[in-house]
Amino acid sequence: MADFTNSWLGILIALIVLFSVIGCGALLWSQSKMKIRVGADGIPLPVETTGHVWDGDLRENNNPLPGWWMKLFYGTIIFGLAYMALYGGFGSIRGFLGWSEIDEYQAELKAGDAQYGPLFQKYMAMDIPSVAKDPQAREIGERLFLNTCASCHGSDAQGVKGYPNLTDTDWLYGGDPQAILLTLNEGRQGLMPPMAAAIGTTDDVLNVANYTLSLSGSPHDKTKAELGKAQFVICAACHGMDGKGNPAMGAPNLTDTTWLYGSDINTIVEGINKGRKNQMPAFKGIIDENKLHLLAAYVWSLSNKPPNNAHMSTKQ
Repeated sequence: MADFTNSWLGILIALIVLFSVIGCGALLWSQSKMKIRVGADGIPLPVETTGHVWDGDLRENNNPLPGWWMKLFYGTIIFGLAYMALYGGFGSIRGFLGWSEIDEYQAELKAGDAQYGPLFQKYMAMDIPSVAKDPQAREIGERLFLNTCASCHGSDAQGVKGYPNLTDTDWLYGGDPQAILLTLNEGRQGLMPPMAAAIGTTDDVLNVANYTLSLSGSPHDKTKAELGKAQFVICAACHGMDGKGNPAMGAPNLTDTTWLYGSDINTIVEGINKGRKNQMPAFKGIIDENKLHLLAAYVWSLSNKPPNNAHMSTKQ
């Protein structure tokens, strides 16, 4: 924004706006020169047509613009110039009243901080589990979630293909309060490289995929799974020899029934062949730390409900 408001681009936009308004006025003035022609006997002469003809005999006459319409148009031009001169509309040049949308935005932020600042500070002084128990804090956190996270994770936070379910207990990077807060602040960059070349032939990839499915007891070919067990060592560098993953790297646990992209054999093979790449943006600097604290508490509460609200994950 600073580059825009302090550079030559602001002057260029001011000139474009000014010449556009002047151009409208010049066009209007040129059209106002047209008058109704009157003969020597005082009787109006036939009006010329524009040459447009419809339905054989319906012609468009080239009449002068109505006087009231011309005056109204001139009035809008004068009003527009006065408005932009007072409130600013010529690039980065401020109006005579000194108003700007940036000042208005900052004033609204200050008013909001004055009204809600003490409440945010109260929750900031509490740990995340304690904040999650407060009904008012959860309501605020839910609104933040709907505005910030629901576009990817869904309004119910149960995710879709490629976007994690936040209501279960399966976490790629850890589901403790500080891990969630770190994720919100710094974002996450998930990457599984294509592994087909390292594993070997097409049959080898299929064997490893079947072995991967066997780790969670998912439907698989037992013979092919046995053949793929030895080659799984390549995958174990991230997922571990037991296939239980590595939260430090965001490597998924392959022994449970929670799958981000799906658990059918074709999807597993596709993941091995093409790899996977996911990114969650960092919200540090976009959302202030007080709100991120509340948002982290709400997200944590989704998978840490009382026993009577416990539920099974349906994420695939």
